[in-house]
Amino acid sequence: MDPSRTFFTQAVHAGMEDNPEAHGKPVSVPIHAAVTYTYEKMEDLSAALHENRGYCYARYGSPTVSALERAVAELEGTEDAAAYASGMGALHGAFAQAGITPRRPVLSARNIYGATDVLLRRMFAAQEALHFVEITAEAAWKAAIERLRPAAVFLEIISNPLLKIPEVPEIVRWAHRHDALVIVDNTFATPFLYRPAADGADLILHSATKYFGGHGDVLGGVAAGGAERVRELRFQQRSFGANLGPFEAWTVLRGLRTLPLRMREHCANALQVASWLQRQPMISRVIYPGLPDHPDHGRAARLFRPGCFGGIVSFEIRHAGQPEVFRFMEALRLILTATSLGDVYTLLLYPAQSSHHALGSEERLRQGISDGLLRLSVGIESAEDIIADLDQALRRI
Repeated sequence: MDPSRTFFTQAVHAGMEDNPEAHGKPVSVPIHAAVTYTYEKMEDLSAALHENRGYCYARYGSPTVSALERAVAELEGTEDAAAYASGMGALHGAFAQAGITPRRPVLSARNIYGATDVLLRRMFAAQEALHFVEITAEAAWKAAIERLRPAAVFLEIISNPLLKIPEVPEIVRWAHRHDALVIVDNTFATPFLYRPAADGADLILHSATKYFGGHGDVLGGVAAGGAERVRELRFQQRSFGANLGPFEAWTVLRGLRTLPLRMREHCANALQVASWLQRQPMISRVIYPGLPDHPDHGRAARLFRPGCFGGIVSFEIRHAGQPEVFRFMEALRLILTATSLGDVYTLLLYPAQSSHHALGSEERLRQGISDGLLRLSVGIESAEDIIADLDQALRRI
């Protein structure tokens, strides 16, 4: 720096002329916190602004966020990906870009995450551009696609919280035959279990808050798909402003490094917990795709990584309403009662109280979500300790 400059100027610019990478390449992706970027040549700045060649402003992209996007695209087997400030931001972006109108509505699976259900209803119900279908009933979804000619079909690879597994390859083929975009939420499965793009899905969405981050310390979302579609999402995102920050992107990227290790343990523990719950007289129903009596067990075994069925187990306490469920939850000592999933620690959620509360009791019951249903996100602790905590809590009620 020019020594003739005043201390005020030195304080503002000190250290900015040094390039750390000139002294060696960092092993992990750096956190690039800069909001704006400068260029010596104005044509380079113009290229960054208008041709996406380089970085100019953080709402348009940043090196750390780009690193996460490349990583997710590689794991999902897509051409590109766009990171969002939350999973709901990614969902909103996908639906807003899908060209949904009353003449070409969105056809959604009926049993989905409560917040997604609310989002769809708020965006499209008033204009009569939204329809629901039982996504595991082949005759129903085929007839609905043929009759409605939707602009988009939306489904969850593993539904929340009833853990239904749709026949994705056939749904994609039928939807594409009728010129419909297929949008899938792969949060519960992650690309460790299943890659929807391999079967032709157009957009793959994730709440990166869950298994991607994996430690309950970051909020984020991602939409992965073809290069042109993601380019349009990014252009749209510049106006919506639902961008992921560099610190959050770095945290999710760090979580991805251990995703396969964690998912392997989540799946193994979940199968043990589900098998134990199935033997308990106080439990009236256990829902887990890894159990042979799950209606979609064969489909999950065919689509997913061998021996892996996800880390979520849903179950019902026999003859229980809210008072009994609350007593059970308050009796837990290891398992945490919290409104998320996919963390290294085991989390228990009561859908009627949280994720699906906004649907109302009548709609919840219609979908099969009773007042005794609980959703367990099985962590990577010892399965024996998780089971012991469930056992002592059940005994208390």
